[in-house]
Amino acid sequence: MNATEERITGAIVRSYFEKLQQHLAIDVAIVGAGPSGLVAARDLARAGLRVALFESKLAPGGGIWGGGMLFNEIVVQADALPILDDFGIRHRPADAPGLHTADAVEVASGLIFGALQAGATLFNAIRVEDIVFHEDRIAGVVIQWTPIARLQMHVDPLVVMARAVVDGTGHPSEIVAMATRKAGVRIDTPTGDILGERPMWVDQGEASTVEQTRRLYPGLYACGMAANNVGGGFRMGPIFGGMLKSGRKLARLIVEDLRD
Repeated sequence: MNATEERITGAIVRSYFEKLQQHLAIDVAIVGAGPSGLVAARDLARAGLRVALFESKLAPGGGIWGGGMLFNEIVVQADALPILDDFGIRHRPADAPGLHTADAVEVASGLIFGALQAGATLFNAIRVEDIVFHEDRIAGVVIQWTPIARLQMHVDPLVVMARAVVDGTGHPSEIVAMATRKAGVRIDTPTGDILGERPMWVDQGEASTVEQTRRLYPGLYACGMAANNVGGGFRMGPIFGGMLKSGRKLARLIVEDLRD
């Protein structure tokens, strides 16, 4: 009879590798498990697509957890509240017209739970260090353990193939930067390149986050602050309605594209 310790380890190893093997070729790879990526993942999974999120940090949720300067409350506009309601996340009217507050920890954990319950899979502590480029199309992601990358160990990565790759990496737009720098592609912006994030202007930033959420190149999409940075949008701080709406818009775009 196996020792309990061996059975525990065996259960973890078998379960994880089964999960990984089932996601070596998927419909949508979302890089970065922030608010927009989590909303998109839930909607895409509910539409019947195989979705995986790759989060470089141990804890997914992006910039939600700390709220504004570690005051763990966030603000959401009234027109984005239906998305919080879809996830069963509570919110309260603020003392400003059209704004509500929500507990940052509840929002982050609620979005994570909702995405996974809908059928999306999340791989944390995994960094996407490159993209796969086939026949003028972004066709997948190259993955590595985050600690391996941080320690600069010479270990070759693995590959996940995907019909759609989403840059949800936030302000740096890491995946789009790889596409423009390494693959030399011209993306769907006025210059064909990343325009860069502008300074804070909340109203404009919220609107541009949703507006700039789009397909940038065959197989390549951006959402949330990554889309904002690519399209030259303004920063907006701890207000999250635009991020949530960006994720919902992204899911609709990808569903339409993959079903054409």
